[in-house]
Amino acid sequence: MATRAKQIDAALDAAVPLQYPEVINEAMRYSLLAGGKRVRPALCLAACELVGGTADAALPTALALEMIHTMSLIHDDLPSMDNDDFRRGKPTNHKVFGEEVAILAGDALLALSFEYIARETPKSVPAERTLRVVVEVGKAVGAEGLVAGQVVDIKSEGQEGIGIDTLQYIHHHKTAALLEAAVVSGALLGGAGEDDIERLREYSRSIGLAFQVVDDILDITATTEELGKTAGKDLAVAKATYPSLVGLERSREIADELIESAKGQLVTYDKLKAAPLIALAEYIRSRKN
Repeated sequence: MATRAKQIDAALDAAVPLQYPEVINEAMRYSLLAGGKRVRPALCLAACELVGGTADAALPTALALEMIHTMSLIHDDLPSMDNDDFRRGKPTNHKVFGEEVAILAGDALLALSFEYIARETPKSVPAERTLRVVVEVGKAVGAEGLVAGQVVDIKSEGQEGIGIDTLQYIHHHKTAALLEAAVVSGALLGGAGEDDIERLREYSRSIGLAFQVVDDILDITATTEELGKTAGKDLAVAKATYPSLVGLERSREIADELIESAKGQLVTYDKLKAAPLIALAEYIRSRKN
């Protein structure tokens, strides 16, 4: 993860240069280069290499996924959404640049992400693969993916009777969809067959849901300093979470079950090539922020 993060950070720095009007590029770079685990790009690159592709083929899509993820964080922190003051231990984008610029910075990152996939994917990758990736990523971020999950999440706050099915819908769409797009896109770019794609889709859905279950757990067990963002927000707004519905211990068990299920999808692959995806699954289980 450290090696991948260093590679990804350098490439992201080059992808968003400072140019006129400087303020929008400064705002984009502020959140894009603020650190983070770079899980989505790492998953994309690992999936591509698993099926015999090269990291170079998937790097533009990996960067695009981080741009989209950053957009979602900028918008999620806005006063009209979660109204957070801190992200990754730093003031949130709108606190530094104002709400108007923060919204536009997110918009610009989203637009750039698709441009970047189309423009920077190596010509050695067949065009139909790149097109499938654009469709996969677009679906993950739009009204069938991240946006859908965010809308249901907002409308569910403070509501009584929110059950596990609604919570799973929120988590699958708000968080797991982009992780799924990362893995599937990497596999597509690496030339995976349909059986591989479906197997890796199942892997990614399990780790995606586990990621959010762990997030729910950390919200009530970690401090603001450990998280780099405000702790206890879910409880404060009466948001349905796995701990609030099934308890802390069962939530941990569910996360473990999901990670083991994800790893089970990789047993047919070469152990060395599958090792990064197995390690990423374990990383999601054990993360502290």
